[in-house]
Amino acid sequence: MIEELFAIEQESYRDSIIHRLDARVKLIITFAAIIAVVSFPFEQNLYLVSGGFLFLLIILFALSKTSIKTYLIRLALILPFGFFIIVAQIFFKNPRYTEFTVLFDLPFGIAVYQESLLFALMLTAKFIVCVSFIILLSGTTPMHDLLEGAARLGLPAEFTLVLGMTIRYLFVFAVMYGCIQDALATRCFNAYDRALSYRYRLSTIAYTIGTLFLRSFEQGERTYMSMLCRGYGRSSHIYITKKPLPAPDRIALLIIMPFIVIFPLLVYLF
Repeated sequence: MIEELFAIEQESYRDSIIHRLDARVKLIITFAAIIAVVSFPFEQNLYLVSGGFLFLLIILFALSKTSIKTYLIRLALILPFGFFIIVAQIFFKNPRYTEFTVLFDLPFGIAVYQESLLFALMLTAKFIVCVSFIILLSGTTPMHDLLEGAARLGLPAEFTLVLGMTIRYLFVFAVMYGCIQDALATRCFNAYDRALSYRYRLSTIAYTIGTLFLRSFEQGERTYMSMLCRGYGRSSHIYITKKPLPAPDRIALLIIMPFIVIFPLLVYLF
């Protein structure tokens, strides 16, 4: 996961039509799509809405020159976080339904319900669409540009400052983790090597986690002292200049936003 952080950031510096779009445009499109999909009712027409948004995503991914392999790898990394919640739905009676049909009877009094299975499939459709837009956003926009775009859209200065420090320190933490991993590899340590005793592997991993925590704490103290020496205080904030939205970005916003807003509305009404 930490190694993937550098790959995502490196990918965001590529050149394409989507990469060149202003971060504000991509943030607005992403949040609008997520709100539209999440707010759509759980009914059969949801599959049509999801299909329409996936078609839009295919066009955007093609314009961004992002490979299908890269998308699938990142989707597979995120999928486990929502997979267990989605799967758990099929074992409970969903309050959205009044009648239930048992598909399978499992041991310990557990049953799989048809209506809950349908709800889980709809939830999966929403999850995939929302995550796909986030993957597109993170893969085509550097983190610093995202921060500046959010600040220009009205993100409070306090949040901007905290997120800015978090982004910077996240990569420092990743570099520390990489150095420790290299040190362990140099000493021929492999956590999955069964030739080593389980107790030795466990103690080494625990020592590594402790070392990483101490290094992070010490680096945080040094960073905070440096900030104080440079005048950091309660009124400090990241200075972000105002930037007008270029004409190509306005055109992209005027093309994509009507589809995101009108298409789900038409499907819901008709």
